[in-house]
Amino acid sequence: MAIDAVVAAAQDCELDLADIDGLMLTSSPSAPLNTVPLRLREDLGLTELNLLGNLQVEGASVVASIQHASLHIRYGMASIVACVFADVPLRPGKEKGSTSYNRVMPLSGLDHWEDGYGMYGAAGPYAMAAQRYVQHYNLADHALGHYAIACRRWAQLTPRAMLRDAIEMSDYIESKFVAKPFRVLDCAYPVNGAIAVIITSCERAKELRTTPVYLHAFAQGHTGGGNLAGREPELQSGGLAARNLWRASGIGPERIEMVQVYDAFSYVGVIALEEYGLCEPGAATHFIAEGHTSPGGSLPMNTGGGHLSGFYLQGMTPVSEAVIQARGQGGDAQSSRNNLILVTGTGGRLDYHAAMLASPHEVL
Repeated sequence: MAIDAVVAAAQDCELDLADIDGLMLTSSPSAPLNTVPLRLREDLGLTELNLLGNLQVEGASVVASIQHASLHIRYGMASIVACVFADVPLRPGKEKGSTSYNRVMPLSGLDHWEDGYGMYGAAGPYAMAAQRYVQHYNLADHALGHYAIACRRWAQLTPRAMLRDAIEMSDYIESKFVAKPFRVLDCAYPVNGAIAVIITSCERAKELRTTPVYLHAFAQGHTGGGNLAGREPELQSGGLAARNLWRASGIGPERIEMVQVYDAFSYVGVIALEEYGLCEPGAATHFIAEGHTSPGGSLPMNTGGGHLSGFYLQGMTPVSEAVIQARGQGGDAQSSRNNLILVTGTGGRLDYHAAMLASPHEVL
C-alpha cells in the first residue's frame, strides 16, 4: 500500500520516481509489526536519496515528517521528498477488537496496573480526560455527540468516507458505550490504507502539473509526563503547539478559515478548537451544536468526515483532506472557506502534537 501511494502521488504531479531524492516514512505506533520498512526505497527503485527517515512521534508523526522534509528542502539538503503513511490493522479471520489497537497505554507508571483494571487501548485513558472535561464544564452527558454528528454530516457529502448514513442525537445516545463518556460513535474507524504526499519548493512546484498547496508555518508541542486525566487543557501538548504556531506564523486564530484535525476520539476534536483559540474554553460543544463546524458553517472542520466517519489513517487523514480542500477538489463537500487551513496531528496521551498551516495561496 505504501508503494502504491508513493507511485500515485508522483503520477499526480507527473514526476518520475527517479526525481524523488527524499523519503520520509510513518506508520501506526499501535502496530509495530506493520511498520513500513526502510527498504521501501529499494522497492520503489529510489537509489539516490539525500534524505531518508522513519519518524515516530505517535499520531503527530505525519505532520512532523512533512515539517522535517520542508526544512531539508528549505536549506537545500533535498529537493523532492515523498512522505508516506501506511497501516494495515485489519486482517482476515480476526475481529476488529483483536487488532493491535487493544495495546495497553500506560498512565500510572506502575507495571501492569492498567492490565489489571482492563484498560486496554486508548479509549480508556482518553475517556478519563473527556469525562473530566465534561464534568468540569458541567456539560450534558451527550455533549460530545454534537461533534460526531457534525463529522457525519460532512461524510454524507464525501464518497470516500467509510460511514455515510445520517445520524441524529437519538442515534448517538443509543450507540453503545465503549468507555464513558465515549460511545462507539465517538471513536475512530480504522481501515487498511496508505496516503503519500510530495513536498518540494515553491519554485519547483510551479513547474509541475498538479495544483500545489502551500505550507506557511509549522509547530510542535510535546509535554510528556504528567497524568492525562488530571492535566489542564492549556498544559496539554496541543496548547503548547498552538502557542508555537501562532508565534511562528505571526498571525492568530482569527485568520483560520478551516480546520482539519486529528480526532481519534470526539473529545480530541472538541478540545482542539479550544487549544487553538478558535472558541472559548468549555464552549466548543456549544459552538459545534450551533452548526459552525458543519457544512455551511463559519468554520468547516474535518470536511471528509474526519477519523470518526471518514477513515482512520491517523495523521494523514487531516493532511489529505486539507490538500483536497485547498485544491478545490472536495466535490459536494467543497467549502469556499479554504484560504487558510489549520492541520494538526495528536498522539500518545495528548502529549505529542504537531501542526501546520496550509493554503492554496503562496502568500498569506
